[in-house]
Amino acid sequence: MASEPSEPLSDSDLLARHVAGEPDAFGELVRRHRDRLWAVALRTLGDREEAADAVQDALVSAFRAAHTFRGQSAVTTWLHRITVNACLDRVRKAATRKTSPVDDTERLEQLLEPHESAEAPAERQDLHRELLAALGTLPAEQRAALVLVDMQGYPVAEAARILDVPTGTVKSRCARGRARLAPLLVHLRSEGRETGELSPGRNRTQRASVPPASEPSDTGTSDPAGVKGGGGHT
Repeated sequence: MASEPSEPLSDSDLLARHVAGEPDAFGELVRRHRDRLWAVALRTLGDREEAADAVQDALVSAFRAAHTFRGQSAVTTWLHRITVNACLDRVRKAATRKTSPVDDTERLEQLLEPHESAEAPAERQDLHRELLAALGTLPAEQRAALVLVDMQGYPVAEAARILDVPTGTVKSRCARGRARLAPLLVHLRSEGRETGELSPGRNRTQRASVPPASEPSDTGTSDPAGVKGGGGHT
């Protein structure tokens, strides 16, 4: 009599096995969560290369700090917190260096849904470009809160756990960010009505997909460098 297939291991079990030295456990965790980590990083940073590097930094940090996980939150929340922090670190460093802004067209192509970037009319692309430019003017903490709540569709409580701040802080950051964007949003709604476009809602469906991770030939998936998020250097 054939045995029934075993239940897949939970995230916490996989993390525990990684800490215990099982070589493939961390790679399986990455395969489960990299798409959402990638989506958050890309929408926060607006640049494919920066997002890939931020996800890589986050995975390396998680790989090394797995033994510090105490189970006070879900593993996915822990991973998202590390990823958001990696993104915010890059935003702050970029502001300090006063780097030139990323080309708006390139940013737009990465942030739009695939079908939109291929088929959207020029008017819609212009509206998206304006929205991205406005998001880029927000303080990093407000931008992160808005990305999680308004663009990724996380509940406020979950976003608070990811950002490691009280729910009231998330609400206030979102409110301040929305207030700063309000004049532009009014303009976008007006433009949308004139062009027949509907205002985009929250993107609760994760469509930003990371290409499959390359498997190192001699080390398996235990090395986070072998599972870099999509859009890495070519």
